[in-house]
Amino acid sequence: MIVDRQGRRFRNLRVSLTAACNYACSYCVPNGKRLVAAQDELSGEALARGVAYLVEAAGIERLRITGGEPLLSPRLDAFLAAVARLGLAEISLTTNGQLLARKLPQLHGAGIRRLNVSLDSLDPEAFRRIARGGDLASVLAGMQQASAMGMRIKVNMVPMRGQNLDQVLPMLDYCLAQGYELRFIELMRMGHLARDANAFLQQFVGLDTLLDAIGAEHAFEQVDAPVDATALRYRIPGKGHFGVIANESVPFCRTCSRLRLSSTGWLHGCLSSSNRHYVGDLLEKPRHQALPALQRLLVKALADKQELAFSGGVTVMKVIGG
Repeated sequence: MIVDRQGRRFRNLRVSLTAACNYACSYCVPNGKRLVAAQDELSGEALARGVAYLVEAAGIERLRITGGEPLLSPRLDAFLAAVARLGLAEISLTTNGQLLARKLPQLHGAGIRRLNVSLDSLDPEAFRRIARGGDLASVLAGMQQASAMGMRIKVNMVPMRGQNLDQVLPMLDYCLAQGYELRFIELMRMGHLARDANAFLQQFVGLDTLLDAIGAEHAFEQVDAPVDATALRYRIPGKGHFGVIANESVPFCRTCSRLRLSSTGWLHGCLSSSNRHYVGDLLEKPRHQALPALQRLLVKALADKQELAFSGGVTVMKVIGG
């Protein structure tokens, strides 16, 4: 295995099937224009071959399918069919949920049993203001149908001052009632927010603020999480769990095991680094030629990781997945 001096290695791979998205969330796309697919996106078969090579070269154990919005991608069918045969410990998918209901049979048939749904408000007006698109009722219905099929659901919410801070408790109560696990994600200094410190600070909501708000209504206790987990996890006795991905307040760079592969064939070892490594050409080569070259690039990608804490990045998150 490829391991750095802090003992980190790549275990979790996130593959972006497309840069296209049917939302234009305010914290991701400041100009409100929806992202479209890149002209040079790889085929589903090539991306799946990339996963297979990375399983062998890096010891990848878990895969999460991302976007943009992965349910928009015409590559989804071919990719799912190929990666389902790789024997991974888990294959999950991150989605905004807008197309979830119509795609559920396909996802369930391919072995997807866990979904991460990005949802920033239960208030229809705030939902549309933040997402700049979509229909809240369709998202909630899709989640309920997925849960009824036995899928585990995590809900990802980015709390922001002046946007949806008043939705923290309603969202938590809703997820507890539905049996979903809510993950609050601290706003990240990515893309335009990495360049505009004032905009970031005006909207940022940290761990202590979140826990104070939750503690006013619920008694909770912190519970153990895997050593390379991104989220601090908490239990509300008799009701369920929630988590906080506190990338600013409690950095987790020391134990990060994540690697990202973009739809255009670039490896990203760290969201906080502008470095990227092209592997698209390697995916057309036979295994015996591709693996040695891929391992050399993986050494570089692992070296891109921050040693202590996330320091911001100019890359737009939607381009390389969450």
